[in-house]
Amino acid sequence: MRLTFLGAAGEVTGSSYLVEADGMNFLVDCGMFQGGREADHKNHASFGFNPEKLDFVLLTHAHIDHSGLLPRLGALGFRGPVYTTSATADLLQVMLKDSAHIQEKEAEWQNKMDYRDQRKPHHEIAPLYTVIQAEAFLRQIKGVDYDVEISPHPSVRCIFRDAGHILGSAIIEVWVRTNEGHKKLVFSGDLGQLGHPIVHDPTPIQQADVLLVESTYGNRLHRNMKDTLDELVHVVNDTLQRKGGNVIVPSFAVGRAQDLLFLLIDLYRQGKLGEMDIYVDSPMALAATDITLKHMKLLDKEAVNTMQWLTQSAGKPRIHFVQDVEESMRLNNVQHGAIIISASGMCDAGRIKHHLKYNLSRPECSILITGFQAEGTLGRRLVDRVNHVKIFGQDIPVRADIYTIGGLSAHADQAGLMTWLGHFVAPPDQTFVVHGESSNAAALAEVIQQSLHWQVSLPAQLTSVTF
Repeated sequence: MRLTFLGAAGEVTGSSYLVEADGMNFLVDCGMFQGGREADHKNHASFGFNPEKLDFVLLTHAHIDHSGLLPRLGALGFRGPVYTTSATADLLQVMLKDSAHIQEKEAEWQNKMDYRDQRKPHHEIAPLYTVIQAEAFLRQIKGVDYDVEISPHPSVRCIFRDAGHILGSAIIEVWVRTNEGHKKLVFSGDLGQLGHPIVHDPTPIQQADVLLVESTYGNRLHRNMKDTLDELVHVVNDTLQRKGGNVIVPSFAVGRAQDLLFLLIDLYRQGKLGEMDIYVDSPMALAATDITLKHMKLLDKEAVNTMQWLTQSAGKPRIHFVQDVEESMRLNNVQHGAIIISASGMCDAGRIKHHLKYNLSRPECSILITGFQAEGTLGRRLVDRVNHVKIFGQDIPVRADIYTIGGLSAHADQAGLMTWLGHFVAPPDQTFVVHGESSNAAALAEVIQQSLHWQVSLPAQLTSVTF
């Protein structure tokens, strides 16, 4: 059996792992790389294997850095099923079409800009995939329930366990039968932080022969939730009431947008936040929120109670889901009193770029960063406190206050990861630390070796391991 690390090895995005055993091949995740031109080149490159030869795909969750290249996989010949949780299957119906729409618009904009530049020859840029290709691929998605064993191939059994990261996120336990015997592989996917709002805590796993564990925040600890919420209250009240500006929140439309809504509603209910208008400027976030409410049985008790209160709150706080482009553009004229939550979470695409363009230069405004920002992204440059950024080719001075609130992350920190790993009753034969920038992955690997005395590897992209 051979395992190849196609992405999320030495970096956070592009999660994808190929398993080959006795003529059977399957993929775990097929994520998009994010963060600048290098990521674009990786996304447009060949997969390094023949998609037509894949038997099936297993998907941990719906975030684009785990699912975003699936339609491209289909366009290049993969015709098999993709197994994922039922909630993830519902989310993909929205997310992959939205991703395709963004790909088409970005390619259209780039081609328009290149046509205007008479200094270089123009080569037509094609989108990674189209909306039509994404819609066609969605027929290959198969939803399954948590904790139910399935057999996607005669020599493979697997179970999806709740990863506590976003709605529908999963840890995948996979048993592979080969001529040499059985091997159990565990793919952590993205693990949630203990006590995180809305979703349940990650499911403990006790045994694996081969383990792949994420390390997004493998080198640090998150701020505790009380201090995090205190800072959130300060940012909102100080910006809206004292400074008289807007709070702009780059957010993934799935997971983070729902978390933020829950927290803002709950803090308003407690009297810690005053009057405010919350604009969720993302059609996908509205669809994802509807899907979240459809899967209420997957939510924790606090989230259910807050949502029930909201139905009886007489329209306060004021929440506006922004659908069409014209309505989104009108937000450019809102000068104060607004919290604008918009995708994408790393600021590299989508409507958030327009809101940053109109608010970054205003010292009375605040930009609230609530999630990980990969190297090369616009969000990372803001976190790194640059003085100017380019948005749509225009130089924008950064005068707004930039706040980074790590305690709202949907990823487990180092302590959370070690708590999850501590449930294993024996060390896996091989443990691979993935899905983290090199320094973060190395820090987690060192702690695992020192605390648990496991043998740990840090795989490089496109390397393979044979068992």
